[in-house]
Amino acid sequence: MSGGNYHYGDNVNMYGGQGNQGIVRNYGAAGAGQDPALVAALAELHRLITELRAQVPAADAQLLDDSLPVLAPDAAVPAQARRGALMAIAGIASTVGAVGQPVADAVRAIIGMISG
Repeated sequence: MSGGNYHYGDNVNMYGGQGNQGIVRNYGAAGAGQDPALVAALAELHRLITELRAQVPAADAQLLDDSLPVLAPDAAVPAQARRGALMAIAGIASTVGAVGQPVADAVRAIIGMISG
């Protein structure tokens, strides 16, 4: 494959004129258009992670904290990044045994929802 242009994300071309206001994004309110069941499941996972983080080593707690922004219902992240965060959380949950089981179950349910 030779040549070609590949653009990812926004691409704006402005040629002269007046009153240019840049990019107007009409994404709607946070969580708008999201499946209500997914939004509820993500909120429940957030609650469970908050409980779990007090029972894991500091390094694991930091990884849990780092994963939370990616799991916000309105986070503009690629599906692969969200899935990666879910898998990291599931891995931590599985290492702590029964105390992590509710988190692992919640992650499994969310992966089922986003995988279709």
